[in-house]
Amino acid sequence: MTDSRRICHLTTVHRPDDVRIYHKECRSLSRAGYEVTLVAPHEGEGHMHDVTLRAVPKPAGRRQRMVATTRQVFTAALRLKADLYHFHDPELIPVGILLRLCGKRVIYDVHEDVARQILTKGWIPKSLRRAVGRLAGVAEVVGTALFQRVVAATPAIAEHLPPVKTVVVSNFPLAEEIEFVAGTLYAQRPPRFWYAGGITRLRGITEIVDALAQFPAVLDASLDLAGVIRPDSLEQELREQTGWKRVRFHGWITREAMLHLADAARAGIVTFHPVPNHTDAQPNKLFEYMAAGLPVIASDFPRWRAIVETHQCGLLVDPQDAGAIADAMQWILEHPAEAEAMGERGRQAVREHYNWDRESRKLLSVYEELLG
Repeated sequence: MTDSRRICHLTTVHRPDDVRIYHKECRSLSRAGYEVTLVAPHEGEGHMHDVTLRAVPKPAGRRQRMVATTRQVFTAALRLKADLYHFHDPELIPVGILLRLCGKRVIYDVHEDVARQILTKGWIPKSLRRAVGRLAGVAEVVGTALFQRVVAATPAIAEHLPPVKTVVVSNFPLAEEIEFVAGTLYAQRPPRFWYAGGITRLRGITEIVDALAQFPAVLDASLDLAGVIRPDSLEQELREQTGWKRVRFHGWITREAMLHLADAARAGIVTFHPVPNHTDAQPNKLFEYMAAGLPVIASDFPRWRAIVETHQCGLLVDPQDAGAIADAMQWILEHPAEAEAMGERGRQAVREHYNWDRESRKLLSVYEELLG
C-alpha cells in the first residue's frame, strides 16, 4: 500500500484481545499498512501493539450489551470516519445497516451459523428459539444484501451466505503457535491431557471429567483445564464429580501460558456434543492442538473425521460416552510412540494446510479489492 487507509473493527461480544479479531485479522491488516482501530467494550483505551483500541463501557448484562453497548459502538465507529468498517457480531447487523445508509463500506464477519446456534441458547425460552432463529436469519439476509463483503469462518457457514459476496477465512493457527517449542520431549511428559476454551455442558466437559474417574489409578492421569466455565453454577457441579480431583483448573490464561501447558500434555481433547452448530464447525482448539503437535481426541462428526482420518492425527469418539473418551485417553498413554507420531502428523498438516498465513492472504485480497 502507498497510503494508509483507516479500518475500524467492531465487537460488542468479544474481548479486545480476541484471537480471531485482534491477533489474526487486526494485526495482519496493520502489518499490511492499514491504520486499524478496534472498538470494543473495555476498561480503558490505548494501543495494543500496532492496533488502536477505542473502548466503550463494559455492559452489566446481555440486555444492556444488546441495547446500550450497541448504540455506543455505533457512535464511536461513526466518529472515526473510517474508510471501511468490519463487524463481528450478529447483534451488530443493525449497526452495519446504519453504516451502509451513511455511505460507508461494510464487511460482516460471520463466526457462527447464527440460526442454528440460537437453537442451543439457554437464555432463550425453548419455545421461542426457532422463531428467534428465523428472525435472525431474516436480519442476516437483509444485511448481507447491503454489505460489500461477507467473511465466513468456515465453509459450512458460507453455504447459506451469498456466494458472490462471501469469502471463507478460516480461524487457523498463527505461525508462531505452530513453531512454538518449549523443549519438553513427548516421552518425558506427565500423563496429562489438555482442554482450553469455553467450558460448557454442550462442549462435553461433564463427560470429560467423568472419563477421568474411570481411569485405572495406576495411570495417574490428569487434565489441565483452562477457560471460563458457563454458566457459573456448572463449576460447582463439576467439582462434585469424582473425576474433578484429577483436574487442574487454571481459569482464563494468556496465549503464552496456554502454549506452555500444551507443551506438557500428551493429547488435546475436543469432544463437543452433536448439536447443529457443532457438527459442521471447525473448532479452533482442534487445529491449535494439532499445531502444538498433540494427538487429538475428537468427536466423531463427518467433517471432523475427514480431517483426523486424512492426516491420521488422533482418535475419534462418541462425545457423550465417557467410557469411550476414557478408552481413548488410556490408549494415548499406553502407546506413546504412536501418539507422538499422530501429533507430528497433525503439526505438519497445519504447516501445510491449516494455517493463518494462507487465510490472511484471502482477507487482504478482500480489502485490496474494496479499497484499491
